[in-house]
Amino acid sequence: MVSRFNTTGILDTIEMIESYRLDIRTVTMGISLLGCTRPTMEATATAVYDHVAAQAKHLVEVCEGIEDELGIPIVNKRVSVTPVALVTAGAQGDPVLVAKALDRAAKEVGVNFVGGYSALVEKGASSADTRLIRSIPEALATTDFVCSSVNIASSRAGINMDAVKTMGQVIKEAAQLTKDNSAIACAKLVVFANSVGDNPFMAGAFHGIEEPDCVISVGVSGPGVVDRALGSLKGASLDQVAEEIKKAAFKITRAGQLVGDMASQRLGVPFGIIDLSLAPTAEQGDSVAHILEHMGLDQVGTHGTTAALALLNDAVKKGGMMACSRVGGLSGSFIPVSEDKGMIDAVRSGAISMDKLEAMTAICSVGFDMVAIPGDTSANTIAGMIADEAAIGVMNHKTTAVRVIPVPGKDVGDEVNFGGLLGYAPVIDVNHVGNSTFIDRGGFIPAPLHGLRN
Repeated sequence: MVSRFNTTGILDTIEMIESYRLDIRTVTMGISLLGCTRPTMEATATAVYDHVAAQAKHLVEVCEGIEDELGIPIVNKRVSVTPVALVTAGAQGDPVLVAKALDRAAKEVGVNFVGGYSALVEKGASSADTRLIRSIPEALATTDFVCSSVNIASSRAGINMDAVKTMGQVIKEAAQLTKDNSAIACAKLVVFANSVGDNPFMAGAFHGIEEPDCVISVGVSGPGVVDRALGSLKGASLDQVAEEIKKAAFKITRAGQLVGDMASQRLGVPFGIIDLSLAPTAEQGDSVAHILEHMGLDQVGTHGTTAALALLNDAVKKGGMMACSRVGGLSGSFIPVSEDKGMIDAVRSGAISMDKLEAMTAICSVGFDMVAIPGDTSANTIAGMIADEAAIGVMNHKTTAVRVIPVPGKDVGDEVNFGGLLGYAPVIDVNHVGNSTFIDRGGFIPAPLHGLRN
């Protein structure tokens, strides 16, 4: 496999690993659970555990072998599964049993997270969807590695405002159940518009019903590589900046495809997609915000930030598409506040507000991501955030999402540490003007006219 790369390409890759913090952020195995439904929830949970544990048995071992062989760090090894609400629709009992089975399977095979405790309710919720959504706080509070997502809107269906209101309540309950652990359950819960079934990144990953029985997908990263590529461009025009970002994204994606091909062959599982998203961490040198600042912004959040983010997103996608024909997932730039050193500093200084974050989410991947907010923020205020982000996604035919953490007992300026890759974040202020009459109306916000594309 390595012989396909010339000497210059190999040396470039070595330099990116050693100096520019290149890593493969995740190799995610998607597993269909559609054959695991049984008459009772206990039997369904047992079937789910057995299937995931068997299918992903060698995932970590194979990824570690590739790391050793290529010298490219693979930070996370993960599993995503069919939305559990679909799997449990024919079973009687508590779906939390399936969440606990997934958690046991994750620990058995050694993966970092398992995603897919999910429901798709953009056009309405079945009884199984409702049952699963109501169980999310307990499921996330009583498991360690399970992640959950709910899709409440799409450009074809509009916005399910009943589900929006419910998810505001679910987030508050999840925070309360884990109040002694920085409301960590909320860090494992994403509310989507236009969710995709081939996203390898947590917490929003699930295995779409249009996917094969099992598939391997790769999430590349590399903010440090892109950032260093701009280091020698002092005085360059913005179109020259875009060209350098495209070149860096090409190299990052080629490394990701090599890892994906090797993992696919060794596991005997089809290769799915590469997600080009730049996924930061809170460590120095691994920040998307710092890339924007190195374009010429004194600090991310100032006027011009959204334009710089648009340039970055577009250039990353163009460079990646030239390197791989199987690009999917979200493929953009993540701006999770707690996981990006530059974003953390900008919130601390007041350069970033919720309003500015919302504007940036019209351009970037996802939306309000890993944002710590005051613990007394109401469920309807959170529902309003979800509705606003969903509207941006629905009107622009893009994926948007909300992963906010109302930390009980914390207020603006306090800091919350979530641990590991989830990082830490200062609590940001929110708009306290009431919206309850609007949220309580419920019903649906209809799909836009341009959603009808047939």
